[in-house]
Amino acid sequence: MQIGELARSTGVKIETIRYYEREHLLPLPQRTDGNYRLYSPQHVEQLRFIRYCRSLDMSLDEVRILIEVRDAPAGSCRTVNVLLDEKLDEVDTRMKELHKLQDQLRQLRGLCRQPDQEEICGIIVEMNRCTESRKPVA
Repeated sequence: MQIGELARSTGVKIETIRYYEREHLLPLPQRTDGNYRLYSPQHVEQLRFIRYCRSLDMSLDEVRILIEVRDAPAGSCRTVNVLLDEKLDEVDTRMKELHKLQDQLRQLRGLCRQPDQEEICGIIVEMNRCTESRKPVA
């Protein structure tokens, strides 16, 4: 199949497929006499694997590691377990940061009880106060 068909069958954009080739995440395809790329079912499988890994927020380096482990005839789960444990720690950290952000936004939102008042907005006042306290010393 050619690159357009590969893109349609996997839901991956043509530019992304070419990028994955340059990054050596996809094996280079055969070429026709007219220099068109010809992809095999192996490319479809590999691209779907990459896409799934990316949906799990894996970086390209992490995807590369997972591909290497998957393609190793006697691969160990140890590498995959370490990678997933690290990813879980990252997600836990990000979730804590997001909860902290959510609390800050709720606190700010609570400063505006009467949005139709003609006085200055309490949210803006607080945001200005916070930025004033964070100004660098000249």
